[in-house]
Amino acid sequence: MAKQEHWVSARGCVYNINYHMVWSTKYRRKVLTGEVKEYLMQLHEQIAEDKGILLREQEVMPDHVHLFITAHPKFSPSQIVKIFKGITAKFTFERFPVVKNQMWRGHLWNPSYYCGTMGDVTKDVIQRYIESQKVRT
Repeated sequence: MAKQEHWVSARGCVYNINYHMVWSTKYRRKVLTGEVKEYLMQLHEQIAEDKGILLREQEVMPDHVHLFITAHPKFSPSQIVKIFKGITAKFTFERFPVVKNQMWRGHLWNPSYYCGTMGDVTKDVIQRYIESQKVRT
C-alpha cells in the first residue's frame, strides 16, 4: 500500500489525499507576472498554512496557476479551489488595483478549473491488496 512517510495523521483519520489543481485567469489575461506572481505565491503559502493544507509544489504562470497539495478529507476539491481562488482574487485586487482594471468586470479567475488526484500506488496495487485481505480471515 501507500508509503507511511506520505501519510498525514489527523484527529480521527490518517490520509494521503493529493491533488494537482490548475486554474486560469479570466480570458487568459497574462497578469500574473513580476510582483503579482511573487505576491500570489506567498498568498498560496499563507492560505495553505491557515487552512491546514500542505502545499507541496506550486507554479504561477502569466495566465494560470498550478498547485500540488495534500488536503484533509473534510475538504472537497471544489471547496479547496473556492478557498484559494476567492482569497487570492480579493487580496490581489486590493494590493494591485491595476490588475483589477485589466480584468473584465473585476473577475480575476476563470470559473473553471482542473483537478487530478494522485497517490503513491496504482489501481492494480489497491485491487491486489483488497483481494489479499480475503485470505487473511
